[in-house]
Amino acid sequence: MPLQSLTQKHFLIMIILIAPENDISNEIEILNQLFEEGLMFYHLRKPAKNYQEHVAYLNKIDKEYHNRIVVHYHHELINEFNLKGIHFQEQKRIDHIDNPGQYFKNLDMYGKTISSSFHEPEVLEACYFEFDYHLLSPVFSSISKQGYQGRGFNVNSIHKTIIGMGGIDTETIEETLQLGFKGIGVLGGVWNTENPVESFKRIKKQFEKSSLK
Repeated sequence: MPLQSLTQKHFLIMIILIAPENDISNEIEILNQLFEEGLMFYHLRKPAKNYQEHVAYLNKIDKEYHNRIVVHYHHELINEFNLKGIHFQEQKRIDHIDNPGQYFKNLDMYGKTISSSFHEPEVLEACYFEFDYHLLSPVFSSISKQGYQGRGFNVNSIHKTIIGMGGIDTETIEETLQLGFKGIGVLGGVWNTENPVESFKRIKKQFEKSSLK
């Protein structure tokens, strides 16, 4: 059964930034600057970090920004921190979403977002669980993953909130929106650049410009 009665939250999807899988130099300092520049959705995806390492990471971030953070792992962190929500990696969704009542039983999800990753539009469209938004990749060839070829998904016919990921930078934003995506997910387009903060600002500016067309 969908949890929309608990999680329904009105928000405008803009730009979702995915954490670099491995920590980089000055990451927390850069992240706080990104929040200052208007980053509203930060997906904390650190598969190698255990629960305590996640806690330590979150404790380094200014508390005022915790409500912009979505965790991919250790969903029970939602009970300890004032986070934006939780995200299901594809396999975790497959393993648990058939019995969501049991999974969410001990999680305080009131007013929080629930999202998930998909790699096939057909699977996304057929998914009965009402996620707040869905990440679909790869739209274009990945900047951060070698050999991750883009597939140019067109999702205009799918009436769900879908965020395009894979190869998203200033050059591909307009086409992403034309393909029917309601927002963009970026990783390499920010973290793999010489100045992540300036790169984010350029992406944000281009997104806002393209959204008006």
